[in-house]
Amino acid sequence: MSAQFTIPSLETERLILREPREADFAYERAFFASDASRFVGGPLPAHRAWRTLAMVVGHWAFRGFGLWGVEDKATGTYLGRVGLWFPEGWAEREIGWTLMPHAWGKGYATEAAIAARAHAYDVLGWDTAVSLIAPENDASKAVARRLGATLERMHDDPEYGPVEIWRHLAPADIENGGMEAYA
Repeated sequence: MSAQFTIPSLETERLILREPREADFAYERAFFASDASRFVGGPLPAHRAWRTLAMVVGHWAFRGFGLWGVEDKATGTYLGRVGLWFPEGWAEREIGWTLMPHAWGKGYATEAAIAARAHAYDVLGWDTAVSLIAPENDASKAVARRLGATLERMHDDPEYGPVEIWRHLAPADIENGGMEAYA
């Protein structure tokens, strides 16, 4: 059996959002081996990090949307993954981001998430989205705020425990199709 699906590429001023690649695994393995991964289920041994990356690809096959691999347009350096997430049992359709430590603090998560949100609203027809954020993850909360999201409620996730649900602006509340608002 062969699954056939297409992962679209998106571009922003500085970034390319493209299909996840096995070459990304070297970065993912190092990330999941460190405490930097604590907000997304880590640290994990290498074999579990590989399965996580494979799950990201599989999500595209099952749902028709998912997390993109994000790379620096100028250098081709892998920066992390950002996109749309809704596995079985998830609270709601999510805009999510996980960046590698070398990409932190440069505005990449916000830039990529704006493009992902525009795709969700303009191409897929979503009318709402959330981001699930660990209560201690101040950097992700800052990204959510820059996107115009607001803290809505707490949610008890069966795998991750208590997480905050941040509600994104509705499509009608975003100017210029979602690409310039809060950039």
